[in-house]
Amino acid sequence: LRGIGPAINSGRIVDFAVTPGARHRYFAAAASGGVWKTDNAGTTWTPVFDDQGSYSIGCLAMDPDNPNVVWVGSGENNSQRSVSFGDGVYKTLDGGSSWTNLGLKDSEHIGMIAIDPRDTDVVYVAAQGPLWRSGGDRGLFKTTDGGSTWTKILDISDDTGVSEVVIDPRDPDTIYAVAYQRRRHVWTLINGGPESGIHKSTDGGESWRELSNGLPSVDLGRIGLALSPADPDTIYAIVEAAQGKGGVFRSTDRGENWSKRSDYMATSPQYYNELVADPKNADTVYSLDTYLQVSVDGGATFTKVGEDHKHVDNHALWIDPEDTDYLLVGCDGGVYESFDRGASWMFRENLPITQFYRVAVDQSEPFYWVYGGTQDNNTLGGPTRTLHSSGISNEDWIVTVGGDGYETQVDPTDPNILYSESQYGGLVRYDKRSGEVVRIQPQEEPGEDPHRWNWDAPLTISPHSPTRLYFACQRLYRTDDRGNSWRPVSGDLTRNLDRDALPVMGKVWSFDAVSKNRSTSAYGNIVSLSESPLVEDLLYVGTDDGLIQITEDGGRTWRRVENVRGVPDRTYVSRLEASHTDPDTVYAAFDNHKNGDFKPYVFKSTDRGRNWTPMIGDLPDREVVSLGPPLEGEDNHNGPLRHRGPRLAGRSMPC
Repeated sequence: LRGIGPAINSGRIVDFAVTPGARHRYFAAAASGGVWKTDNAGTTWTPVFDDQGSYSIGCLAMDPDNPNVVWVGSGENNSQRSVSFGDGVYKTLDGGSSWTNLGLKDSEHIGMIAIDPRDTDVVYVAAQGPLWRSGGDRGLFKTTDGGSTWTKILDISDDTGVSEVVIDPRDPDTIYAVAYQRRRHVWTLINGGPESGIHKSTDGGESWRELSNGLPSVDLGRIGLALSPADPDTIYAIVEAAQGKGGVFRSTDRGENWSKRSDYMATSPQYYNELVADPKNADTVYSLDTYLQVSVDGGATFTKVGEDHKHVDNHALWIDPEDTDYLLVGCDGGVYESFDRGASWMFRENLPITQFYRVAVDQSEPFYWVYGGTQDNNTLGGPTRTLHSSGISNEDWIVTVGGDGYETQVDPTDPNILYSESQYGGLVRYDKRSGEVVRIQPQEEPGEDPHRWNWDAPLTISPHSPTRLYFACQRLYRTDDRGNSWRPVSGDLTRNLDRDALPVMGKVWSFDAVSKNRSTSAYGNIVSLSESPLVEDLLYVGTDDGLIQITEDGGRTWRRVENVRGVPDRTYVSRLEASHTDPDTVYAAFDNHKNGDFKPYVFKSTDRGRNWTPMIGDLPDREVVSLGPPLEGEDNHNGPLRHRGPRLAGRSMPC
C-alpha cells in the first residue's frame, strides 16, 4: 500500500492540543483520520495514532505540566448522519510514540477531557455514550490515578451522556458538566430531551446540582459552554432548545443565574454548538459554526470572522493566550492559521486526511485513475502514478462535482466521461477533456410524489451497455443515452413507512422534539443497487428500511424479499453484488449499526434472492462490513480464491 493523496482538500479536524508557549508544536485530531503531530507549525506532519484501535477521534487534552503527556478521546463527538465510533480513552507518555488504552471502551463517543491543573493524575472524561442505542459508558467519569481506574461521578440515565466538562481554573473543585440527551437511527435524529442541561459541582464531583435559573424551561438539546479565562465568573452557553427558545446565554455569577444575550444559534447544533472564549477579553467569544462567528459584546451580537479563501464548517479553535490575534482553526477542510483574527488565512495543504465515502477506478492508460466522493470536500479524481520525478502531487487531482461527494462511475469505453454525485442525488456528467459539467438528475413528473433521495444515492452503469445507467431514489430510474433522458422502471420499492410513528428512546416523539429528523435523509429510499453482468435486466435493489427487490425483466415486474433469516427487521441493505461467474448468485451486506448493532451481516443467495445463507465466517463482531466487486482474477474459476465471491471489508463507515 502507498499513499496517493490527496491533501488538496485535507479533511475534518475536530480538536487541537497545543504546547504551552510553543505553538509550533501541537497535535491535531481528525474525525476519521487518527491523530497527527507537528513540531514545525505544520510544515510536516507525523501520524501518531495509526496502530491504535480507533481511527475516529473526538477530542484531545494535553497535560499542562508535561506536553509529552496527551489524552485522546476516541469516537467523533457529534451526532451527524455520518459519524464513526471509538473504543475509549487513550494516553501517551512519550509524545505519541506509544499509547495505552485506558478503558471506557463502550463510550463510543468522547465529548471532552479536562485535567486538574493541581494534580494531572486527576482527569475528567465527558462520555456522550453510544449514539445509536442506550447504555454503554455514558456520563462523567473521573480518575485520580492517571487513568488506571475510573469512577462515574455524574450519571443521568441510559439515554443521556455528558458532552462537555469545564474546570474553574481558580478553583478546580468547581466543575461544570453538560448533559446531552440524543439518539440517531437511520430514519431520524432526536437531538435533545428533558434530561439535557448544565450541572455544577463545587466538591470535585462528589455532589451535583442542575443550573437552570434563566435557561429555557423546555426540552434542551446540545449545549456548548465557554468559561472566560479573563473572568472565570463569566460563563457563556449556546443552548439548543425546543420551540425555538434557544440562543446564547451568559452568567456572570458562576452559572447561578443566566440571561439570554441573543437568539443566535449554530446552523446545525448537533454538528457544532461549541463556544471558545477569548483568553484576554471577557466580552469576546467565538462560535464554531458553518461560518466561524465572533461576538465582542458579550454574546449580544455575532458576526462572521471571515472565511476568505478558507473552507467552512468549523469544529476546533485554539487562540494563543499571549497573542489573541492568532487563531488555529480546524474545519471540514483541514487546518488553517490566521495571524490577524481571520482577516486572512494560511492553509496547511499537506495533511492527507480526506474522508472518502466511495471510490472507483477507470481504464486510463498508461496509469489508471482513482475517483472518490468525500465528506464535504467534493468528488475528486487523481492518477495512481505519474511521470513526474516528484510523484503524485496535489495539482494532479481534479474536482468533478462539489458538495459532499459520493458515487462516481466511469464510462468503460471512454475514461474521459464520468458520472459523479453529490448529496441527495446531485448527479452530473463530467467531461474530463473539456471540463464540461452537465446536471442530469432525473426529475419527478407532475403529480408524482417528490423524490426521496438518500444522502448517498446508488448509481451504476449497466455492464451490458456503456450508455445505460441506473439511478435510484425511492424508485429506480434508467437512462440509455448517458443521462440526457430518464424513465422510471419501478414504482416505490420501499416500505414507505411513517418515520414519525417509530419509537425512539422508548417512545414516539412529537413533531416539535428538538431537531427531530434534521440532518437525516428522508426515510424510505433505495441505498444499494446491482445488475448482473451475466444476465441483462436482472437487477437487485436494497433499501434503507430493509427490503431487497429483484427484477428479472428490466423492471416490468418485481419480487420483494421482506426478511432474510438472521438479519434484524428493517436492517439497512448496505450493499448488493451480483456474481460475476454464476447468473443465479448474489451477495448482500446489511448494516445495523444505527440501531447500536455492530454485528457483521453478510449473506449469499444462489437462487436469485429466494433463499439466503450466511457467509459471516470469522468476521469480528465489532465491525461494520461492506462488499466490493471482485478484483481482476478473484471471481473466476481459475482465480486464486478458494471461495469465489466478493471481497469483504471491515469497518466500512456509514454514509
